[in-house]
Amino acid sequence: MKVFITREIPKVGFELLKKAGIDFDWYKKDSVIPRKEFLRRIKDCDGLVCLLTEKIDKEAIDTMQRCKIVANFAVGYNNIDVEYAKSKNIIVTNTPDVLTESTADLTMALVLACARRLFEGEKYLREGKYKGWKPMLLLGTELRNKTFGILGAGRIGTAVGIRAKAFGTKIIYHSLKRNYYLEEQTGAKKASLNSLLKKSDFLSVHLPLNEKTFHFLNKERLQLLKKDAIIINTARGEIIEEKYLIKFLKSEKIKAAGLDVFENEPNVNPELLKLNNVVVLPHLGSATVEARNGMAELAVKNIINVLKGKPPLTPL
Repeated sequence: MKVFITREIPKVGFELLKKAGIDFDWYKKDSVIPRKEFLRRIKDCDGLVCLLTEKIDKEAIDTMQRCKIVANFAVGYNNIDVEYAKSKNIIVTNTPDVLTESTADLTMALVLACARRLFEGEKYLREGKYKGWKPMLLLGTELRNKTFGILGAGRIGTAVGIRAKAFGTKIIYHSLKRNYYLEEQTGAKKASLNSLLKKSDFLSVHLPLNEKTFHFLNKERLQLLKKDAIIINTARGEIIEEKYLIKFLKSEKIKAAGLDVFENEPNVNPELLKLNNVVVLPHLGSATVEARNGMAELAVKNIINVLKGKPPLTPL
């Protein structure tokens, strides 16, 4: 049995494969594996651990003649043609739960960074402009008594809502299903999409990316936001139609944005980098030791189970 891994992962994953007696190899460079090399190296694999950067499309799936499982090192799986994989009897898994807390923590970090203008303040100080305390210097906004909107109340959205409630916010959410747990924990109210967009002082995006959510927050929907609203996206960049987000941030029709993801990631629109009312991060949502170890362990355990004839832990 052979397993190919498209990037180095935490050693806990490698150790589990060794213990299970499964042969494995990985792409040694710390960069996206070139497509031609990727297709060549997956040709005879029995299992594949991949990242969001790899497109597991019809071509890739047809190349893997022996593959029994594709374990995505992520929660989202918009990089995989799951239905076509299923038609070829290939199991696809992801890594839910293990990165919920880390992503929720980072979401709140972006909320606070935008609300209190932290990166503007740090830049101001580093540039030597700070000459002493001033009553009107870089005034931000408090979270207490503000309306905190959650777009997509799944695992991460729920964890964010619980954190936001601790800051004294009023929680509203829009989701396909009613989230009774979130309501019980925070007093949250389910809202229509238009109501969520119009009422939120903070809007935190937690939708999965698919055909229905691509550019979900388009020009028309972004226009519904308050002029002093702050939008946070730690989900997928393509959910927001970025050119209109930039336009509204420039014209101050939206107060600020905290972005961990981008529409053309890893390429970031240079216009975003020019704006003082934007906080940008290089996709750090799950970037904690605990989360990445958990992701490696779960992805590899899915591989081992399937190759040993057992059911996967987190099948799609």
